[in-house]
Amino acid sequence: MKRVVITGMGIYSCLGYSLDEVRQSLWDGKSGIVFDPERKEMGFRSALTAKLDVPELKKELSRAQRAYMPEQAKYAYCATVEALRNAKIDQDYLDRHDVGLLYGNDSSADPTVRAVDRIREKKDTTLCGSGAIFQSMNSTVTMNLGTIFRLRGINLTVSGACASGAHAIGLGALLIQTGLQDMIVCGGAQEVNPFSIGSFDGISAFSIREDEPTKASRPFDRDRDGLVPGGGAATVIIEEYEHAVKRGAPILAEVLGYGFSANGDHISSPNVEGPSKSLRMAIERAGIDIREIGYINAHATSTHVGDTNEAKAIYNVFGDQKVEVTSTKSQTGHEMWMAGASEVIYSMLMMKNDFIAANLNFENPDEDSAKLLIPNKRISKHFDTFLSNSFGFGGTNATLIVRNL
Repeated sequence: MKRVVITGMGIYSCLGYSLDEVRQSLWDGKSGIVFDPERKEMGFRSALTAKLDVPELKKELSRAQRAYMPEQAKYAYCATVEALRNAKIDQDYLDRHDVGLLYGNDSSADPTVRAVDRIREKKDTTLCGSGAIFQSMNSTVTMNLGTIFRLRGINLTVSGACASGAHAIGLGALLIQTGLQDMIVCGGAQEVNPFSIGSFDGISAFSIREDEPTKASRPFDRDRDGLVPGGGAATVIIEEYEHAVKRGAPILAEVLGYGFSANGDHISSPNVEGPSKSLRMAIERAGIDIREIGYINAHATSTHVGDTNEAKAIYNVFGDQKVEVTSTKSQTGHEMWMAGASEVIYSMLMMKNDFIAANLNFENPDEDSAKLLIPNKRISKHFDTFLSNSFGFGGTNATLIVRNL
C-alpha cells in the first residue's frame, strides 16, 4: 500500500481565519462561543453559537462565482486557498494534474429556506435566482471548489453527519493508498446560520448556560448540559508520499490509520461498541502499538450520553495506558460536518508546537471521564502520533491516526 502524507492545511474557524491565528487561540485557551440575540428573538431555546464572519470575496471571485456559494462554501474556499498555498500548489499545477476533491458537508439550510420563502411569497420560481439551486444542494461545497480551482480528479461530497470531515480524509487516504489518485483536497465545512441548527435546538440538544457563553461547552465535565453549535471550514491536502517528495512538497505528517464503523443502533444515541470498533480498526490499520499514541482528540461534544460512551470506548481500547485526552470542542463548540477535518488540524498544530490545549471547563469528572487523563490546563508535551475521533447521527464513526514527519 502506498503511503499517504499531509502536505498542506488551511482553516476558517471561530478560533481564527488562518493557521497562525488558530494556533495562538489553542495556546491561549480562547473560546469562540458567544450569545446571539437574534436566535433568542427567533424563539431558540439556546442562543449560544460559535462566532464567525462570512468572508467578503469580491476581490477574489467573480459575481457569478459568488452567486453559487452559500456561506459554508465561502469558508471552504478560504481554507482551501490557505491549504494550497502552504502545500506549494498553484493554479498552473492544478491545471496540469488530476487533483481530487473530497469534502464533508451534510446540509445547506439557509439558501433552501430563503428560496422556498421567496416562492411562497412571490408565487414565481424564477425569482429564486440562478444561484439558488447550486447553493442549496448538499454537494454545494465540492461543486464550487471543483469549478473554481478547476479540479479534475474525483469530485465527491461526503455526507456522514458529524463524521463527514473525518470520513473525507479517510476515504481520500484509501484512494491514494490504492493508487487511484496522487493528491486529494479533503476537508469539511459547516454553515453557522440559525436555520441550519434550529431543529437541533428543538430537541434540546444545546447547552442553555447562556449567562456564561465561554463556559457552556464542557466536554467530559459532570455538569455538562448540551453542546454548542459551531462551524466554518478546514482543508487538508493529502498526497502520495513519493509524489510529494518528487515535487518537493513540505511533508507535514503521515495518515497512518483510518477506522470506521456503524453502531447499528439508535439514530441519535451512540453506543460503546461502535466507537470501540472504529478505534481498534484505526490502530490495527496503522500498525502501531497504542503506547505510541501521544494524544487523543476526542469527539466529545458536551452531551451526557455521547461523552459518557466515548469515555467508555476509549477506556475499552486503552485501559490503564494513560494518554492525554481532550476535546477542542470546549473552545469551538461542535463544528459538526467540519469537525473531523478541523480537529485533525487543531491536533496537528499542537503536535507541531509541542503542547496540548486545555479541555476548557473540565472542573468535575464523572464516573467514566475520571478514568481518563483529561488536562484542564494547557500542558507542554512533545508527541509524534495522535488519534482523532469523529462520531455522527445514525451511528457513523470515524477514527484517524496521524504521525509527525
